[in-house]
Amino acid sequence: MDIRRAQFMGSWYPASDKECEAKILDFISDMPEVEPGIKRLGGIVPHAGWVYSGMIAAQVIAALKGDTPPDVIAVFGMHLAPRHPNFIMAKGAWETPFGPLEIAEDVAGQLAKGFTFEIESADRHVQDNTIELQLPFIKYFFPKARIVPIGVPPTDRSLAIGEAFVDVAGRLGYSAKVIGSTDLTHYGSNYGFSPVGSGPKAIQWVKRENDRKVLERIMAMDPRGLIDQALENSNACCGGAAATAIAAAKRLGAERSQILAYSTSYDITPAESFVGYVGAVF
Repeated sequence: MDIRRAQFMGSWYPASDKECEAKILDFISDMPEVEPGIKRLGGIVPHAGWVYSGMIAAQVIAALKGDTPPDVIAVFGMHLAPRHPNFIMAKGAWETPFGPLEIAEDVAGQLAKGFTFEIESADRHVQDNTIELQLPFIKYFFPKARIVPIGVPPTDRSLAIGEAFVDVAGRLGYSAKVIGSTDLTHYGSNYGFSPVGSGPKAIQWVKRENDRKVLERIMAMDPRGLIDQALENSNACCGGAAATAIAAAKRLGAERSQILAYSTSYDITPAESFVGYVGAVF
């Protein structure tokens, strides 16, 4: 089996299984309650280094456990603009500290026949943190699940890919769940985005206005509205991934969403430049 080597292990998150497990157990030691009516079919997670957003991502993925573990999980991510193609890793496995995480090759293969993708492999791929940062959590909480890693730009065709993933998994007799990886507003000179200047007013504007707009689209389970928000207000760096997760979760039967957590990197390391993070479950 060809194994895609992890590129952020040992820097953005621990390299050893014991260190990872200790971090994960700490992250989930004070889990938020999942509301009644949330079917735990999908979620949205952030993808910064674990010191900044690992707790949110771990809690979302842990919350997806429910009663029945999934056979296959789609992980939507990548920093893409509308002009970019779709990406998929269709064969092999991806390295994690807990062992290789296998690709659901039958599901990925059928998707690749139905849509146009840039096909990634273990030795030919774009360096990407958005998907990799979730994989240790997935391997830890769902050790027998396989994944389909998909890069989706903020377009309607991405929503169709998410829905098709659900349909393909169902035809093959698999139980499925979906995860969309995005961070929110990237604010400050490091990111070339400072519409209200700096200081406390900037922090409040991001939390109460700019990020709030995209949180409302998540709570409304409105994938097209989320894409519009991301393109108009720069408040989701991977709007296509988050929107596609919502579309796929709705296809699976999700009817409600819950924001499990929200924070910013400023809460960990106060600085003029900072990033917003959200965790949601469907």
